[in-house]
Amino acid sequence: MIHSILNFTFRGMNINQLVIWFFIYSFLGWCMECVVIRHQLGYWENRGFAKSPFCIIYGFGLFFAFILFRPIEHNFFALYIAGAICATAFEFLTAQVMLKLFGEVWWNYDHLRFNYKGIICLQSTIGWGFVAVFVFGAVNRLVQNIVFSINHKVAVAISILLIVVYLVDFTYHFSMRLIQNESMREFNSKARNTVKEFFRIG
Repeated sequence: MIHSILNFTFRGMNINQLVIWFFIYSFLGWCMECVVIRHQLGYWENRGFAKSPFCIIYGFGLFFAFILFRPIEHNFFALYIAGAICATAFEFLTAQVMLKLFGEVWWNYDHLRFNYKGIICLQSTIGWGFVAVFVFGAVNRLVQNIVFSINHKVAVAISILLIVVYLVDFTYHFSMRLIQNESMREFNSKARNTVKEFFRIG
């Protein structure tokens, strides 16, 4: 199992290079989210789940996109359509998972026309298509060149550091969010029972 992981390659990258590639895209996704929210709300907001500057949903999304879109990655029209549809579906599924875990979604498209329950909208779908073309057409070449230029031993150290730091950060804030949500549910339940008892006595 460990041997298979260590020998895993993805688009010419070994596992350590892939980890760095993954976190570069997670960082770029975090930057994009912060800029978009700054434009919409007028103030800066950390868009990552944890405190570190990464939105790993972008890392995972692009990892799967490079697998799924490999047959069409040089056909920019097909890439635009596939990117728009798949990214919107991925956004919708992510929102459903967040609703199940936390009872809320950390974005809201209610202020935009042609939205569905505030979690997907036509404007973002159009934007995802352009993002797909931009990433496949230009950005990934630059990202991979950066990754391949890193010394092997340095890449190992950086990949381990990134994983450890993010896992600690994520685990802590994920646990805190679950505890907060559970406490809020208990508070709401007690409040409802108190109100019922008050009216029953009255």
